[in-house]
Amino acid sequence: MTMEGNKSKISKIWNKAPLIIRAIILGSVISTIGVLAWSVLATFVPMPWSFILMIALLWFYIKYFSGSWKPNRTIEFRKQNFRASRLSVKAWFYSIIAIILIVFIEQSGLIVTFRLMEFPADRFSQEYNFLEKVPVWAAWLVVIMISAVAGICEEIGFRGYMQVPLENKYGPFKAISIVSIVFVIVHIHQAWSGPVIFHIFFISVLFGSIAFYSHSLIPGIIAHFIMDICNFSFWWSKLGHQFDKKTILETGIDSHFIIWTGTFLISIGLFIYMMSSLKSIKNNNRSAINTTANTQ
Repeated sequence: MTMEGNKSKISKIWNKAPLIIRAIILGSVISTIGVLAWSVLATFVPMPWSFILMIALLWFYIKYFSGSWKPNRTIEFRKQNFRASRLSVKAWFYSIIAIILIVFIEQSGLIVTFRLMEFPADRFSQEYNFLEKVPVWAAWLVVIMISAVAGICEEIGFRGYMQVPLENKYGPFKAISIVSIVFVIVHIHQAWSGPVIFHIFFISVLFGSIAFYSHSLIPGIIAHFIMDICNFSFWWSKLGHQFDKKTILETGIDSHFIIWTGTFLISIGLFIYMMSSLKSIKNNNRSAINTTANTQ
């Protein structure tokens, strides 16, 4: 059988697979490409060259998966899955507030969690002890790049190429739920994942929501990057050992717990409002497009 014949056979098998399977595989592979590229560079290329090379690779990664370059037959598919649309000034306003709220929700959620249960500091930092063996400037470059790779590649893979096809078939609620379950499974091997399984699912729901309602991956990428910078520089480092608050089972409900629980709940409420505002903008834009089409 010729190479063209093999390609045709593989294509037929792929197209016959259920959409949910194709979306999960494609999104996971696209996300993993960037993560593996950084793992290889970080292992075999010294700093700061690995950092510089990865910046270049991420540029090519974003350009290609957002719809640039050949093959021409996949350009529209790539643009659609990247959610390549321009945000209005008003949409950016609500998106920026939502970005800040995601970080507040995630960080306050961790604090509340570790007032309900003991903070397992060693489990959180054990995978990143290697940062103590390199100069501070190199450690910060690693933290920045890990955060950038996770933010860019996971949002493009999960909230883009995985979630968009599922949205089109099942609607946003089911799509975001399915993607969030897969997102948990992908992270479950991490030593720190056990105590924060719910957090991983919930934060994925937030990323999925902002991607859907803003119709752009950029706000989610920014939020993911900032969130991971906070996590890697505190919770996933030895600095996390400075969080020595006792659980409320030992101290009772105190002002510290009340303040952070309030911050968590208020941030969620405000985030829902931002999504509602983005939804209104999205609906208004759709109505304007339909009106224009009908008058032509």
